[in-house]
Amino acid sequence: MTFDIQEILGFLPHRYPFLLIDRVVEFEPEKRLVAIKNVSINEPYFQGHFPGYPIMPGVLVVEAMAQAGGILMLAELPDREKKLVFFTGIERAKFRRPVTPGDQLRIEVDVLSFRTRAGRIDGKAFVDGKLACEATLTCQVVPRVREPRPAPAPAQSQPEPETTRGEPATVTPE
Repeated sequence: MTFDIQEILGFLPHRYPFLLIDRVVEFEPEKRLVAIKNVSINEPYFQGHFPGYPIMPGVLVVEAMAQAGGILMLAELPDREKKLVFFTGIERAKFRRPVTPGDQLRIEVDVLSFRTRAGRIDGKAFVDGKLACEATLTCQVVPRVREPRPAPAPAQSQPEPETTRGEPATVTPE
């Protein structure tokens, strides 16, 4: 089973410039997902990372793995439109080679454990069949609608020190 970009948008809340999955090319429910990210020089982060030597930040390669894992987890939930998958942890991350404009990142995620409210995946990212990044990721499934936060208590105002004709106030320690 595969998913195109429109189907991916139905799973993930991410949008440009933070959506890092272009296509799902393999999907085995509750077990495995393989996704593609086409890395373009038009990505906004390349302006500053690094001028003259553009490299996709490693943290975004890991985020692409987390997004692929999010699709894999959300696919199993009947009410997925009411849920978000939060990336909650990373273990044993290793960056093996740089990812540069023109590369096609192949992201492979395998389920290590899955519950309706949390999961753990093994992620790998490849360029031209060579390992670029690997990590174990954990995530949590939460409601998409936030509970309203209570309003903060009003701050009590403190009297300002007196000044004389534009001179700075002198505050003496107690």
